[in-house]
Amino acid sequence: MSVEVGGANILLVDDDGGILRLFRRCLEGDGHRVSTARTAAEAEAALGRAVFDCCVLDLDLGEDSGLKLLPQLREWAPWMRVIMATATDDVGTALQAIRVGASDYLVKPCDPSQLSHAVAQQVEARRLEQRVQALETDRRDGHADLRTSNPALSATLDMSRRVADTDATLLVLGESGTGKTMLARAIHDMSPRREAAFATVSCPSLSAELLASELFGHVRGAFTGATDNRQGRVQLAEGGTLFLDEIGDLPMALQPKLLRFLQDREYERVGDPHTRTANVRVIAATNQDLKKMVAEGRFREDLYYRLNVVTLELPALRERREDVLPIAEKILLQLAARYDRPARRFSKEAASLLSLHAWPGNLRELRNAVERAVIICDGITIGPEHLPFGRIAPSSGQGLRAGDPISLEELERAHIEAVVANTSSLEAAAKLLKIDSSTLYRKRKAYDQNVD
Repeated sequence: MSVEVGGANILLVDDDGGILRLFRRCLEGDGHRVSTARTAAEAEAALGRAVFDCCVLDLDLGEDSGLKLLPQLREWAPWMRVIMATATDDVGTALQAIRVGASDYLVKPCDPSQLSHAVAQQVEARRLEQRVQALETDRRDGHADLRTSNPALSATLDMSRRVADTDATLLVLGESGTGKTMLARAIHDMSPRREAAFATVSCPSLSAELLASELFGHVRGAFTGATDNRQGRVQLAEGGTLFLDEIGDLPMALQPKLLRFLQDREYERVGDPHTRTANVRVIAATNQDLKKMVAEGRFREDLYYRLNVVTLELPALRERREDVLPIAEKILLQLAARYDRPARRFSKEAASLLSLHAWPGNLRELRNAVERAVIICDGITIGPEHLPFGRIAPSSGQGLRAGDPISLEELERAHIEAVVANTSSLEAAAKLLKIDSSTLYRKRKAYDQNVD
């Protein structure tokens, strides 16, 4: 779906058709999308159909009053910036409008440049609010950048750059902590939508009802505790990117609504019958096998195919060991500056431990390990004793590979431990390893393993 993302959604409320036409031509010339209303009822209906960033509201609406309508607008769309327009140059009226929720005040007739400037200021303020809200609620996977020496990740990043300037729905796959949120944000920052918001919905965090509210918003009284109208993350992301984190945990009851939204970009707030439309790009992520979930009936097949337009796979950190030390060194310098600590480098032993560790928590675990080391290290050099795993030898779960910077003995030990852990008996393990049971016993005894 091709969409225009540069302008904002503007609502003009005025009972004078000539003024509406003049203001509309001016604002559409600035690249905005403009809707008009002549009465309070028409304004309410317009707000039921779409999300507006800014409203230019006439003080005198014939039988209606702009000052009386303003609090209702604030209730229906509390995020919308309102500019009060009037033919009366009265400071008292302007102050009253500001007190009840107006963001600015224009005196008619006004020059087109004045209207353009006033609306531009409010649109920028609205987008700043969106960015702040997104930053306050966004879950981050770390601060390491996406540069890499790993061929698999390089291919993923190349594909990300190629699809960034499209509106294609993306599915990011990878274990927890591999940087799925970071990649989604990088794609947003490379896209034409970069000036609008990047909003995240964490699918596993809430019940189906509350997740629907988080995603689409709700109206007052929609359910117990819904004391005010609330915009959803879809509205927050208007013109930008909506990131659905861990989409595999999306409740089945909500999957048809998401499918419809992906197909038509239409939705309803919880408790609100009015259908709304949204201009957002969707990126979803999961650490689960969605194909398997579809086969088991736990995820809708049509939703899977709608999400899976372009798939981007992030390798686990243990599969890109060449990146571990450069990332750790960058995090070290960042955190040492933040905490004003003396640490500036890793010792040879600490660097070796970092390279050999399995990192089941991936980038998130790496950052936590380096942060701990920076905090407790009193000198310039971080040693093994400052790392959470200290001098512990690599275990079978650490996924060592041929070509890693380790001895042949260490690689053999890791392989034997992994085979033993994944077979039913020592005899089965020995058969798989093509050695006799007594040889396996002696090797394991040499490793100080439990041979019972």
